[in-house]
Amino acid sequence: MEQDVWQEIEQLYQKFRQLGISEAVDYEKYYLYSLIAHSTAIEGSTLTEAEAQMLFDEGLTAKGKPLVYHLMNEDLKKAYELAKEEAKRKEPITSPFLQRLNATLMRTTGSIHNVMGGSFDSSKGEFRLCGVTAGVGGRSYMSYQKVPAKVDELCALLQEKQKTVGTFREQYELSFNAHLNLVTIHPWIDGNGRTARLLMNYIQFCYNLFSTKIFKEDREEYISALQQSQEEETNQPFLGFMAGQLKKSLSLEIERFKTSQKKIFSFGDFYKLNP
Repeated sequence: MEQDVWQEIEQLYQKFRQLGISEAVDYEKYYLYSLIAHSTAIEGSTLTEAEAQMLFDEGLTAKGKPLVYHLMNEDLKKAYELAKEEAKRKEPITSPFLQRLNATLMRTTGSIHNVMGGSFDSSKGEFRLCGVTAGVGGRSYMSYQKVPAKVDELCALLQEKQKTVGTFREQYELSFNAHLNLVTIHPWIDGNGRTARLLMNYIQFCYNLFSTKIFKEDREEYISALQQSQEEETNQPFLGFMAGQLKKSLSLEIERFKTSQKKIFSFGDFYKLNP
């Protein structure tokens, strides 16, 4: 079953490349805007893709929408721009690098926290010095004392794996596993999900792969897959979910492209019939 899904994904990927979809003017820019809008929507932002585009291109805020959602989107855009630049240099994945990414996406919504473990600034990407709970039932994440060593361990593993993965599927699954593991460690007081999705896309940027989008409408299934993998201590539920999201992303992009081409063709026919 898994093999069948990956065969479908590879076929869709080849179709995507053959059609030259990503070569269209501003395609990458607008697809990036979509990635950002969906990622922030998973965290509660109500900005639509169209509203995010107006914010990024025109500096216009959406009427009636909270300022914090605009800041979340603007900051995540800057974090993605940083990641794309660093991917060109194949910047190694290290704790300081991950902290830079988190600091960029938390730069205007983070703050200083004074807790029993000390003081830390979430706008600077500093690791949490307190316990955190999240989700239904208040899931508790690992003790903050373990976070620095666990992040270093993850980074070392990812660097090693990046040297050995070779196939299309292996590259994608490396990025999915990086996402799952960073969320499971939960190094920060806030922005863990956005940073994990950004790390996933960063690895994909490094391999020049199509960037996987997690759709806001699939948020519940996404969280369920994360929780199931964490509780059962197996990455299979999450890898299966992410393969589905990748397939969905590619399918929609191909369908949109074909629809746009039909409209162009129809428009041309109109002028042929009406010289």
